[in-house]
Amino acid sequence: MFRNCFGVTLMLRFVWVLLAGLLIATSTNAAEPSVRIQKDVVYAAFDGEKVQFDMAIPAGAGPHPVVVCFHGGAWKSGSRKDLSKPSPADMDFGTGKKSLIEWLADRGFAGVSVGYRLAPKNKFPAQIEDAKTAVRYLRANAKALNLDPTRVAALGFSAGGHLAALLGTTDSAAGFEGTLYHDYSSQVQCVVDFFGPADLSLYSETEGIEKAFMVPLLGARYSSQPNVYKKASPIEHVSKESAPFLIIHGTADVIVPVIHSERLHDKLIAAGARSELLTVSGKGHGWGGEPAIDAMGTAIKFLKAELKAK
Repeated sequence: MFRNCFGVTLMLRFVWVLLAGLLIATSTNAAEPSVRIQKDVVYAAFDGEKVQFDMAIPAGAGPHPVVVCFHGGAWKSGSRKDLSKPSPADMDFGTGKKSLIEWLADRGFAGVSVGYRLAPKNKFPAQIEDAKTAVRYLRANAKALNLDPTRVAALGFSAGGHLAALLGTTDSAAGFEGTLYHDYSSQVQCVVDFFGPADLSLYSETEGIEKAFMVPLLGARYSSQPNVYKKASPIEHVSKESAPFLIIHGTADVIVPVIHSERLHDKLIAAGARSELLTVSGKGHGWGGEPAIDAMGTAIKFLKAELKAK
């Protein structure tokens, strides 16, 4: 059960149900503008392993604000395709199949689904180094891609929420920058964190979970390398300079307990940063229906307020 919930299946179900519901809630009879799709863009390579992203760019003059999206899968599985492929047939509600990045592009944001190196082959900090490299690549190529490099958000689900949160709380002093595009910043202007782990030390309390997911990512048990867990935890990097956060979490989540988001939110506020916490009563690690529609509606309002205000 832990594997299925924390892996990609529930995360995908949550996104597909959420998007399908939002399409119903916001559809009109007007023709939708065209969205330009770019897939399999290589932004870096390590020892022959390419890391890529898929992008949906809005119609219109631009330059467009950017939402960089990160998939879940316990840092061990999942793919950028999870957020850039059409919803399956059983999620087609007659309004057209939409991936997350296309749905974002329809609303004026350049949606980018970023692939990153996976554990256990690639230990932390490879994942956050890739996330930061992708942001810097987009800034380096902003003019060619018609993007606004001053308006970049990070959004992620579960393990992807963890990476989005690290993007919002760390700067170059954290040592996660990697080696590419050093003339450009990896910092983001805001973060939408869907049920991401914020304090990885909490998993040391359950030996089976620590062994199955933390050790492949971090390479050690907490008891032997507590500083590794601390360095990988967004909550440990919070400061007044952290980006504004919207954190969304189900209160019945047993995979990433809501205490992760509660503590992250509280620490952001205490540090003088801005944070909103939306808890969804009785929901676990991903959900559908009206609560999902409401959650993404809140996320869109947050993104518009943070990225579109001049």
